[in-house]
Amino acid sequence: MTSRSCLTVILAAGEGTRMKSSLPKVLHTIAGLPIVAHVAKAVHGAGGSDIALVVGNGADQVEAAVRSVTANVTVHEQAERLGTAHAVLAAREAIMRGYDDILVVFGDTPLVETAALEQARTKLAAGADIVVMGFRPTVPNGYGRLIEQDGRLVAIREEKDASEAERKIGLCNGGLMALRGDGALELLEKITNNNAKGEYYLTDVVEIANAAGKSVVAIEISPDNVIGINTRVELAEAEAIWQTRKRRDMMLAGVTMRAPETVFFAHDTLIEADVILEPNIIFGPKVSIASGAVIHAFSYFEGAKIGPDANVGPFARLRPGADLAAKSKVGNFVEVKNAKVGVGAKVNHLTYIGDAVVGASANIGAGAITCNYDGYNKHLTEIGANVFIGSNSSLVAPVSIGDNAYIASGSVITANVPAEALAFGRARQEVKEGRATQLRARYAAQKLAKKAE
Repeated sequence: MTSRSCLTVILAAGEGTRMKSSLPKVLHTIAGLPIVAHVAKAVHGAGGSDIALVVGNGADQVEAAVRSVTANVTVHEQAERLGTAHAVLAAREAIMRGYDDILVVFGDTPLVETAALEQARTKLAAGADIVVMGFRPTVPNGYGRLIEQDGRLVAIREEKDASEAERKIGLCNGGLMALRGDGALELLEKITNNNAKGEYYLTDVVEIANAAGKSVVAIEISPDNVIGINTRVELAEAEAIWQTRKRRDMMLAGVTMRAPETVFFAHDTLIEADVILEPNIIFGPKVSIASGAVIHAFSYFEGAKIGPDANVGPFARLRPGADLAAKSKVGNFVEVKNAKVGVGAKVNHLTYIGDAVVGASANIGAGAITCNYDGYNKHLTEIGANVFIGSNSSLVAPVSIGDNAYIASGSVITANVPAEALAFGRARQEVKEGRATQLRARYAAQKLAKKAE
């Protein structure tokens, strides 16, 4: 398959008015990735790395989304909306470059799978001139039927034009198509708009190819592959399907999930085998987790790297730049941002670590924070190996705490602390003997006075 060249025409010029959005519908996201980029990933995986992108509204943004997946993109504007064949021919210049295979897909079908596209290309390699991808919906009402005879696809019949016998056919047109590059343009140019709507329908190429003695076949793919997104309801439904697929893939790859339906992944989440995920965890983009890590419930991660055998949560938040080394611990109600937490270091609870380096085996007490922002700029806090930071301490950056240093609880540290040193940064405690009795008497009198008013 890799020896055959392939061009993929992605049709992404639709207005998407039913999305009720100023954003082009193909730029709405599933798992944090634009719909059209999901399509580009699938075709790239199937060897269709050269992409002819047919655009309309928001062309620059749509192009950028596709280029985030592959750089081999040419952009073609469809100024008028005159049907699917007209849209494909907007990419005439790219088709004329000459390819063994041409895939035609839609920019709003984010669940299309690489395997389905590979199946179509395999049929082309075996001698087919056109491959139409069909599916079997539970209820076929409203779909065009694929009419086959002796293993050949002879026509695509719209339901309103189908006979009673044809309407009983369960294999329906999914819209996705593959064409042999040699002769594809000649077939496409023979499509006319001699129909009630005056549009050029790509489906007409099937009968045109048959009339020319070409080999036209249908393959069956999963219905999920052809789900198009037209509303936000459909967007949410597609997200649910994508997440279900991802959870299954993760578990089959060796990830333990206590309640899979409550864990939500981003498109690029990387998790190694033998990681344990408890319920109610959300992954934003750019998160990786190494083997042996345990992620406790109700945690949120984005742009974070979690090392082997680390222990995180519950109720932890890792923001971009968080980098937890092996066997480190980030506990409940801890937030880490742009900070490295060293091997075996512990940040157990109620703590903020931002713009910092925490050394190996350091212990950060409850309520300790790095004061990294002065209202204008961020500053670095360096905490050495084996450092103990007492509870409710504030480290005012820029500041450095040397190896094996000890920070007393409740301290505000504004100057560097040398290695092995003990630092206090709090007011001296005073004890007034008998003063508590006097205070109680005074407060009780005040309370009685208020009641008497």
